[in-house]
Amino acid sequence: MSRKSKLIRKVVVLDKKFSNALVHRTINKIMFNGKKTVAERIVYGAIELASKKLNKDPLDVFQTAIKNVSPAIQLKGRRMGGSNFQIPTEVSDDRKIILALQWIISSARRRKGMPMNEKLATELMDAYNNTGGAIKKKEETHRMAEANRAFAHFARF
Repeated sequence: MSRKSKLIRKVVVLDKKFSNALVHRTINKIMFNGKKTVAERIVYGAIELASKKLNKDPLDVFQTAIKNVSPAIQLKGRRMGGSNFQIPTEVSDDRKIILALQWIISSARRRKGMPMNEKLATELMDAYNNTGGAIKKKEETHRMAEANRAFAHFARF
């Protein structure tokens, strides 16, 4: 018997404008202090701005950016015999989306000198074109996993 209980999935909620669950999750990640309308304005404005600049479909730009940033492997710390090992493990589909959203939003928040919707739009365009802070974070994670590949056999325990 496993120590971890099975996670009960919540009902998937779709956003108002695009009827997309991924956009709704992004709005919830952006939201501060329960101000959902502000977060909606930021996310919708960013998606529209990015699609206008790239002359592509808004949902296509958003989903491609998320797909480009999604990592294939992640590192998990494991303590064995008094030392900590960074063990590379495969990432589940849900976790890929969670990490991609976190990295895109944190990279956008780190940018300076413009409103949040413009920062997010720039980060989405960079992710769509495989450049920018979120893609750099993904590549760094993959490099670290490659460097620690020798410890991959510990993942089976």
